[in-house]
Amino acid sequence: MRHCHACGAEVSKEGKLFRTDECGGCGRDLRCCRNCVHYSPTAHNQCLEPVAEWVADKERANFCEYFTFADTQGGGPSRRSPEEAAREKWKKLFKS
Repeated sequence: MRHCHACGAEVSKEGKLFRTDECGGCGRDLRCCRNCVHYSPTAHNQCLEPVAEWVADKERANFCEYFTFADTQGGGPSRRSPEEAAREKWKKLFKS
């Protein structure tokens, strides 16, 4: 089952995802590192694919050739690490 990393909504689109595809639930990019099977917060560059290029924003669409949508059980925001939750709170604090 495919689910959005941000809201946990089920992704019904089958086959290849394009860079412009967005989640029907929250409108976030689907073809991003956070939805990839290779994403790992503890790995070097946060990616298990050793030859993948560095991607600065893991939640935005990118052109990574190794992207494979991860089959997840859902989860959404609760899947965030404590560091990511703190970073998001910090950004909201200074948002105008």
